Amino acid sequence: MKRLTTLFAIASICICASAQQNVGFRQGAVISPEVNEDHTVTFRVNAPNATEVTVFGDWAADKGIIRLEKNSKGIWENTTTVLPSEMYTYRVIIDGIAGIDPSNPFTRRDVGNIFSIFYVPDGPADYYLVQDVPHGNVTQTWYESKGLETERRLSVYTPPCYEKGKKRYPVLYLLHGSGGDENAWLELGHTARIMDNLIAEGKIEPMIVVMPNGNSGKQAAPGETYENLSYRPAMTNQLKGYKDGRYEENFDEIVNFIDSRYRTIAKKNKRAIAGLSMGGFHTMFISANHPALFDYIGLFSAGLNMSTVNFDIPAYSNMTGKLSDLDKAGYELYWIACGTDDFLYQNNLDFMKTLDDMDFEYTYHESDRGHIWANWRQYLLLFTPMLFK
Repeated sequence: MKRLTTLFAIASICICASAQQNVGFRQGAVISPEVNEDHTVTFRVNAPNATEVTVFGDWAADKGIIRLEKNSKGIWENTTTVLPSEMYTYRVIIDGIAGIDPSNPFTRRDVGNIFSIFYVPDGPADYYLVQDVPHGNVTQTWYESKGLETERRLSVYTPPCYEKGKKRYPVLYLLHGSGGDENAWLELGHTARIMDNLIAEGKIEPMIVVMPNGNSGKQAAPGETYENLSYRPAMTNQLKGYKDGRYEENFDEIVNFIDSRYRTIAKKNKRAIAGLSMGGFHTMFISANHPALFDYIGLFSAGLNMSTVNFDIPAYSNMTGKLSDLDKAGYELYWIACGTDDFLYQNNLDFMKTLDDMDFEYTYHESDRGHIWANWRQYLLLFTPMLFK
């Protein structure tokens, strides 16, 4: 027995050593990115044998492209112009091969791509960072969808002190775009941090935020379903159930589940729904099909290209009639936001023309730039202070 114990211990040491070798070591001497006090950002890549190194990011200056220059030590380096406060994503391209920054351990997945990230402070990005304030909690829970005939997963933010009290809270249902999932608004949108920081400043009503999975043919995020790793990230139009109307028709299942599981104020004037891109499309049709559910409605760069909609599907039929029913039912806020460089900008203008013809009241916010998370995070900062007043 003693010999077996010794052999097991040796084997365990070998396994652990092998695992540690698999981790590898980082280039500790290279700092990248370095956010400078003047809000410029310096990138450095240790690639002495490379012939070209470029950084491609989602900032506006120079179309997000910065070409690095090699110094005598084989380090490629260059500095951006001044960047506005935001969270930025980027990739490093070494001799035509794109990847993450080897000196930056912080990343985000957007659809199927992994990006390195950094923050430029002293503005909106301060709300995306963890501050010394009370924190809410995020849980992921499953609900049974009879309409979609499967269990499906939700992400739910509850505000600080929710677990310690008996108070009931209003609810914001926050919907992701094509290629996203129930993790998108948390990881790319920084919803939990935004809520914590806005609540701490007294700018918003403490609320529950529900982030469902809007891919009606899938249970949860890639790798988190019964398909396991065979379900890889994809844009939603490549998945079963895209624009078949069942998600919109059965959204009341989610509302009923949340009202039964959490301490909500189960009233229309204490519910809001908002979404970006495809989620804006969902928001428009969900609110129109369920006029008794939501008093606050937000469309962020909404995917309102109606040329791709089959209006024979019940959820999408009689759109103007359903909007009229919503108007008659009453609502507190119908908020539309879009960037002037967004490829959906004209579609949103066309939709607002339809609303104008119906004398349907709405509030419009126009920003610059295009179809990007920088806009959607800032729309969330603008939208939530208007809720539940």
